Amino acid sequence: MLTSWHTVLEIALRTSAVYALVLIGIRLTGKREVGQMTPFDLTLLLLLSNSVQNAMTGSDTSLMGGATAALVLLSLNFLLAEISGMNRRFRKMIQGSPTLLIHNGQCIIPHMAKEHISMDELERALREHGVACAGDAALAVLEVDGSISVLKYDDVPDQARPQKRLKFLHRN
Repeated sequence: MLTSWHTVLEIALRTSAVYALVLIGIRLTGKREVGQMTPFDLTLLLLLSNSVQNAMTGSDTSLMGGATAALVLLSLNFLLAEISGMNRRFRKMIQGSPTLLIHNGQCIIPHMAKEHISMDELERALREHGVACAGDAALAVLEVDGSISVLKYDDVPDQARPQKRLKFLHRN
């Protein structure tokens, strides 16, 4: 059975709508969900893809219907990547921006709470970077891909390091 052009156009529009919905949903769940996939996240992703399949193609299960949905998804992904590469504001809206988790050895608890990063997760990332504790980290940043970058004080130029206050005893 051949797919009509009306059906192809309908599939393209439905697929575009589902793509936008899923992209917004993933963006709203935060950076952590994208970078650190747990078994629960994988299950959600598999079920989500299965649940939106019919929304994209409707009752059309033909090769042309599936190819149309796939082509639209690939095209939208390419288009968003191109626009993100050219427009910083759009890229920030789509990808988000890095979040500072540790600054000068101090954890920024409100940022951790906003990004759903537990102290255990942060400590694990510190250990992975060879840092014993938060006080030994100059910076820790939750990147837009969900990974946590850590800079030790040794990695930071001297002028960017916090000045330690020296205590002197004054004798009269």
